[in-house]
Amino acid sequence: MSFDDRLLLLFNSDGNVFLDSVMLTLTSGFTWIPLYLGLLIIVIKNNESLVQVLWAITCFLLCVGFSDVIADFIVKPSVARLRPCNEPSLAGIVRIVNGYTDNSYSFFSAHASNTMSIAVFGAWLIRSRLLTTALVSWSLLNSYTRLYLAMHYPTDIIVGLICGVLVGSLTYMLYIFVYRRMTHSPRFVSSHYTRTGYSLADVGVTTLLIISSILYAIISATYKYEL
Repeated sequence: MSFDDRLLLLFNSDGNVFLDSVMLTLTSGFTWIPLYLGLLIIVIKNNESLVQVLWAITCFLLCVGFSDVIADFIVKPSVARLRPCNEPSLAGIVRIVNGYTDNSYSFFSAHASNTMSIAVFGAWLIRSRLLTTALVSWSLLNSYTRLYLAMHYPTDIIVGLICGVLVGSLTYMLYIFVYRRMTHSPRFVSSHYTRTGYSLADVGVTTLLIISSILYAIISATYKYEL
């Protein structure tokens, strides 16, 4: 058994019905719809023109698009690594949570790459330590669920996170290159705004939506567990 296998089992083997429910909820994209709406609202409220709003939204979508293309259409078919839940040598060793499996390839994690690219781009765009911490934590939490559910090996997650950092940063470079040609971008020095002009109140609301989604997963799991 490889080191990657042993490390995976540390995250996957020690579970229970309550945590199973929490992880299944947190790994679902639907759980994070409030976060996506929060990012949408903060972009709409804190940009001066429709063109600026559309460009910021486009770049968020490009983060996901670039990550997906690299992971799902280039690397995964080339490497063709089976997911832990489908690996014959790990059959009967890894826990399959409530029959949750996926027949696509494992290396590398699109979940890790997508979420980290959004987190990094959002961090560069908004420049709030609070929101950056919340977004990065959200990405790492999503990545953890993929290990717990035996959907990825640790190396899949690590490479996915690195890819996400690169994609998010490069997308921001593209964003700022175009943005500076469409508008003047003053530097904000205020107790009410971030350096890039985003309202701290709106930052707080978006951060609260992330926390609320996590609480929803816990409350939902508690309800199912009691049943």
